[in-house]
Amino acid sequence: MVTFTLQASPSDAASWADLARRAERAGFDALTCADHPGAVATPFVALAAAAAVTSTIGLGSYVSNAGVREPMLLAADVATLDLVSGGRARLGIGAGHTPAEWRAVGRERPDVAGRVRRCMAVAEAVRALLDGEEVTVDTPELALHAARLEKPRPVQRRIPLTMGTANSTLLRWAGAHADVVGLAGLGRTLPDGYAHEVRWREADIEAQLAQVAAGAEGRAEPPELESLVQQVVVTDDAEAAAAQTAEDTGLSVAELLATPFVLIGTEDEIVASVAAHRKRWGVTRYVVRKDALDPLGAFLPRLMAAA
Repeated sequence: MVTFTLQASPSDAASWADLARRAERAGFDALTCADHPGAVATPFVALAAAAAVTSTIGLGSYVSNAGVREPMLLAADVATLDLVSGGRARLGIGAGHTPAEWRAVGRERPDVAGRVRRCMAVAEAVRALLDGEEVTVDTPELALHAARLEKPRPVQRRIPLTMGTANSTLLRWAGAHADVVGLAGLGRTLPDGYAHEVRWREADIEAQLAQVAAGAEGRAEPPELESLVQQVVVTDDAEAAAAQTAEDTGLSVAELLATPFVLIGTEDEIVASVAAHRKRWGVTRYVVRKDALDPLGAFLPRLMAAA
């Protein structure tokens, strides 16, 4: 089965509640919020509000920046969300990339290696805290001393962990430890601190999946693969709709349409693409943005059955 997650953020209470209900009715597997302090609504407050008007849809951050989020507070937020939602919380973590987020909390963004080390340490600490363990860590990247999450305790026995990344080391770590590997397909952060180069060509995707497979070697059940979709367009002219994004990313239109990071075409073409990505790459999960709710919701059951 293929699943779809909707990523969105509230602008007001009424429309947010409506969106959560609509996403659940349409059959989306989860509703997630980006976690960029100061730039969007804080995810866990928003998701708790969504929990109050829904009953089945999963809820989580996609993804929390391990560089600026402290494990004790993140674990408490996730556990509280799991409690108030009746066991529907998801844990999403990434290394972070936006320099302003570090500066806003009085830190300078570390280099890639430092961000990766902290991300792994935070993920391990948060998971241990959610599992009820006492955690002590004392490294240059992270410090916790006899930390324990006594209350609230999560409803779920194990909250699913998604690691969102395109970094080789984190892909291997996710292959070994995560429930879901969130394939971002993103490369170097560009000077604005938000945009990225992309790693969407066939060879790039194969290299990323090879890292996941190396990490997952020996696991009885490897992690699920999830693609962060950057563009969804239901259209009779896929090539025209893809042209600008292809130019912006340096890919040919054919290369762009072959990636799991865009879904462009007629309903039949998008269903065929999802089936092809499952067969070619093993991708069975997708995260799409708010503007995809109505276009994909119209034929989501067909997409979920794509094989």
